[in-house]
Formats: sequence, structure tokens, C-alpha cells
Amino acid sequence: MSDHRFGDVASVRDELKEVEYLADEGIASVVFLADRLQKPILVEGPAGTGKTQLAKSVAEMTGARLIRLQCYEGLDEAKALYEWNYKKQLLRIQAEKASDDGSTDWDQLHDDLFSDEFLMTRPLLEAIRAEDPVVLLIDEIDRVEVETEALLLEILSDYQVSIPELGTMEARQIPLVFLTSNNTRELSEALKRRCLFLHIDYPQMDREKEIVLTKVEGISENLADQVARIVRSIRQIELKKAPSVSETLDWARTLVLLGIESIDAEQARETLHILLKYQTDIEKAAKELAVEAR
Repeated sequence: MSDHRFGDVASVRDELKEVEYLADEGIASVVFLADRLQKPILVEGPAGTGKTQLAKSVAEMTGARLIRLQCYEGLDEAKALYEWNYKKQLLRIQAEKASDDGSTDWDQLHDDLFSDEFLMTRPLLEAIRAEDPVVLLIDEIDRVEVETEALLLEILSDYQVSIPELGTMEARQIPLVFLTSNNTRELSEALKRRCLFLHIDYPQMDREKEIVLTKVEGISENLADQVARIVRSIRQIELKKAPSVSETLDWARTLVLLGIESIDAEQARETLHILLKYQTDIEKAAKELAVEAR
């Protein structure tokens, strides 16, 4: 239905870098193949490793509109796909009754009530009906119940939505679809079968340093190197929640704002609350930094 978005894997990587997303070969390859094979991408990995940002960056670099479905427990068809505007339908019925002179065609009225005029589109149907280029982000799919995944299967395999009252709506263009998961539960085989799989873990130290240099204005190479090294050592501790890449960037920006050009153990301990969000994790990390400083 649409032309290919990318020329080759290298161009994906280069174009992502232009929008400040530093992708490795694996990430760039899967994005390229998703476009060529017209298949969704299931992106799994720890929270805060850039899964959601990948979809946003692909939308930015292609000039596509980002449509986002934020998943949560209890998400249903009415919030994900579509629902009928019952209030508007009721007003139409009441208006017909008030003006009824015996000539009302109730079969025709039924057809009118279940037409586009009364259809309220939600993110999934909006992406299918869009005429402009779209990136569809289904964020944190592991938060919904297994039964809710069934809503996605027709869209992910055939890029269409079946509405009993209107029939089957096929995609006007094939959206590039990203599903993200923090791996809090196992996803169904049916859903996985329809997707290309991509695992994004915490970046290697050199790549995280490059991310810090790219994203944090005014940071020196020396400070970025120290930040990446300290974060790597902290992630090796058994924590409730390891620092995400976004928290690494927040910490780096904090150090720049404080005018710190080289981190000592005391400065690191005093700013750990920017990097870590549990007191027990802060205490563990502080002890580790104290040991390393000796």
C-alpha cells in the first residue's frame, strides 16, 4: 500500500542518529525489516532502556504522525478500538420520535445511527483509518490482560478492523507498529507470532557515554565517561530498580547544573537520589561507592 520508508539498514541507523537516537546494528536491522516485511515490532526489555523512545524517534525521522495507545489493566475495546456515541444516538432517536408523523423509516434510522457520524475512533482504529503516514505505538502491552490481546490480533496480522455494524475496515496505509513490553508477564504466542522481536537492554558503557554526550548539553567527555562508568557499576548491584537511561541523563544534567566537572565519591553519594528511586537502593549504592573510593 505504501512505498518503503528506508533504503537500507545503514540509512535507518544514520537517520535515527540525526534525531538523537543512537541505535546499534540490531535495532536498525529490525526497524528496516519491519518496514520491508510490513510486520509489527515487539520491543522487550527493562524499563527505561529506550523502547518507547525508539517509536517516537522513528516517527520523527520519517515525518509520520505518532498515535499512542497507553496500555493499562482494564483496557477494553471501547478505549482501544472504538465505541458508539450512545448519547448522540439517543438524542437522534428522541428527535425522530418527537417529529414522527408516521413516516419514519426505522430500518433507515438504524443504519444512520450506526454510521461514521456516531462512531468514536480510538487509537487502534484511528491508525487503521489514517490516510497520512502513521507510527502506532502500543505501549506496555504486558499491562493488559491476556484476553485483551485478542483485540490486537486482526490488526497486527491483516491491518484491518472488523466492526459488526459497518463491516471490515482495511488500512488505508500500512502503519509502522511498535509494541513495547517490560516483561512483567509472558505475552501470548498468538501475539508474538505476528511480530518481529527486538530486545533492548541497558546499553554498553561506551554507548551510554555516547548517549550522554549527545543528549546532555555542556557536558565534558571526561564527566560523561565518569557518569557511564559509575552507572554501570551501580547496575551490577542487586537493586529493586536499576537506573534507566533517562535517569542516567537526569543525573548527568544535574551534575552539569551543579558545576561538577569531575565526580568524587561524596558528590556521587549526595546526588544518588536523582539516579535511584528507592532508599534501600541508594544505601546499597552509597556503600559500593564508598568501597570503590578507598
